Amino acid sequence: MNIAILLPYKENFSHKSAGAVSIFVNDTNQLSIFKKNIKVYGSTKDRITLKNYTNINLKKNFFYSTTAQYIKKFIKLTKDKKVDILEVHNRPNYINYLDNIFKCKKILYFHNDPQDMQGSKSIDQRINLLNKADKIVFNSNWSKSRFLESLPDTLNFDKISVIHQSTSNVKINFKKKKNIISFIGKLNTSKGYDIFGGAILKILDTHPNWKSIVIGDEPREKLNFKHKNLKQLGYKKNTYVLNKLKEVSISVVPSKWDEPFGRSSLEAASRGCALIISNTGGLNETTKDALIIKNITAKDIYKKIDYLIKNKGFRQNLQKNAYKNFKLTNQHSSKLIDNLRTKLHFKGINNPTKVNKILKIIHITNFNERFDGRLHYNTGKRINNGFIRLGHNVLSISDRDIISNYKSLADPYGRITLNNKIIESCKNFDPDIIVIGHADNISVETFDYLKNTNKNLKFAQWFLDPISKSGPDYINNRKRLLKFKNFMDSSFITTDPKSIDFKTDNSFYIPNPADKSFETLKNYETNPENDLFFAMSHGVHRGILKKGKEDNREKILKKLINKDNKFKFDYYGLNNRQPIWGNNFLNILSNSKMGLNLSRGEPLKYYSSDRIAQYMGNGLLTLIDERTSYSDFFTKKELITYKNYSDLVEKIHKYKKNDKERKLIAKNGSKKYLKFFNSTLVAEFILSKTLDFTVKDKFLWE
Repeated sequence: MNIAILLPYKENFSHKSAGAVSIFVNDTNQLSIFKKNIKVYGSTKDRITLKNYTNINLKKNFFYSTTAQYIKKFIKLTKDKKVDILEVHNRPNYINYLDNIFKCKKILYFHNDPQDMQGSKSIDQRINLLNKADKIVFNSNWSKSRFLESLPDTLNFDKISVIHQSTSNVKINFKKKKNIISFIGKLNTSKGYDIFGGAILKILDTHPNWKSIVIGDEPREKLNFKHKNLKQLGYKKNTYVLNKLKEVSISVVPSKWDEPFGRSSLEAASRGCALIISNTGGLNETTKDALIIKNITAKDIYKKIDYLIKNKGFRQNLQKNAYKNFKLTNQHSSKLIDNLRTKLHFKGINNPTKVNKILKIIHITNFNERFDGRLHYNTGKRINNGFIRLGHNVLSISDRDIISNYKSLADPYGRITLNNKIIESCKNFDPDIIVIGHADNISVETFDYLKNTNKNLKFAQWFLDPISKSGPDYINNRKRLLKFKNFMDSSFITTDPKSIDFKTDNSFYIPNPADKSFETLKNYETNPENDLFFAMSHGVHRGILKKGKEDNREKILKKLINKDNKFKFDYYGLNNRQPIWGNNFLNILSNSKMGLNLSRGEPLKYYSSDRIAQYMGNGLLTLIDERTSYSDFFTKKELITYKNYSDLVEKIHKYKKNDKERKLIAKNGSKKYLKFFNSTLVAEFILSKTLDFTVKDKFLWE
């Protein structure tokens, strides 16, 4: 992906005097996964520029506007270069010049009030931008609201995003904070420097052990305040400002005008300053931990500063909360921008075989560590294997093991520990996507917190249990599946979504995945002793049969056990024959020619337990009720379907006698299942639907 970024004319993309736009662009570019393919274009007289920059040198021409010359030169510089995405910063009027020239995707970034800028002042101009730009990004919700003001509701607002400006995150030693009050920004009345000056002189007289620093300049407006404890440092590089803020205890940002966002407040919060800000524009989006000036007067500023000086405990708490709760880091914004680029670039492209980067995935399900391998061969492990085989970075969290191992008097069910571990894991791992499977002990509040912390975090869930109204545990399973409906970007079930009687948004069918490292038998190559195999349990975690418990499948199973049927039926989970697990299951499975795929409840389209993956993957001839519609995927030469009990018995006898045909069908079915219904493809399907990317070959079940 090749990205060209066009800055506003005369935006200083330099070490010496970088403006807010340049700082943001440079900081996020250096953390981008596409940084080697980003080129920034601008016009500055400074010789020492920031990275990946091309300067556009202009000579004044009175016959052409500066904008027209600037755009013309930019087009000339890029005409022979491949540009996949063009990003224009803070100049909406540039879009009209570039629209017909660049056929690539275009992103427009607003750093100021849209209604004050050439090209977006009027309603018609803003509608025009929505039609011509592929994405429009605002530096605050306030700026976004100004753009949307008076626009008709029928427009496509999906193009609009908010990505706040950001800054670096560093460790702050609060013991090194000094008695310093800062003002940083343009020294003019719009920024409130006039009223700050009036307040600070009185503060420094009242509290002689405190000092104040002022960083900034304003050649057009002369406001000069003098005091022995007041230092006016003039304009300073951003690196100097950030380092100086580590020492500052109180920072004042008293803007009178509607700040579109407010970099001074952002940076002060990131360095743990106790902030005093006005409630104008998007200033309050920089931090939630600040004192708000209701009346923007010198008197009100004085009262706020005086209160913070006199109340040390409150001041220190405000400092630490501003630092602790600071989320608008360069890493965060860079990730949002990269995800926006990725989604925009790959939308409509039909041939990428996988997502274009290594994903960080948190996979939360029951990995059954506490059962010492007895339940190792489960679907959660299969899907996990798929994510890893795709080359992604996977952090696995076994929810049931955590709640079992961490029970205490303070946390009798272990759920508090589980949810805290998930939150801390997200902080440390910073995932792109969280995938859960039957993780019922996660609280809704945990996902709500994670979503609010990272708006770009994706959520997906897979669910294996039956959800037929005529099936077992219907009400409970329905409740479990819908528990996180407000957070899930996609849900994956082993039943045809159209066949269930309730709505699940963005839900997709997935087959029970086979895994080449689990399904290692080739029963079609052998002559097993037993004709038919079936195993069930009264709960995988229980492990043994439960007295008095009945299963609707027992009726048909007991009929099959009848000696008059004259075939060898190896069964487990009824008539006091205990269930089998782990490697013992594989050893016993290897002794059977055929497997009966019988699930709980009435047959439903595409529903099956994971036994179908074990049967077909290991090369047993598999028999399944035709009402499951598995004939949509497999032919009669790969899978055997039956209509009723009599038809089932007839087909068992048929293939008991005909080993050659039985082996051929079982072999065909096994190879097809392992090729098209394997764990890697199922994992890729989950990611492709959740992250909205396409794959070259369509999934067989789709």
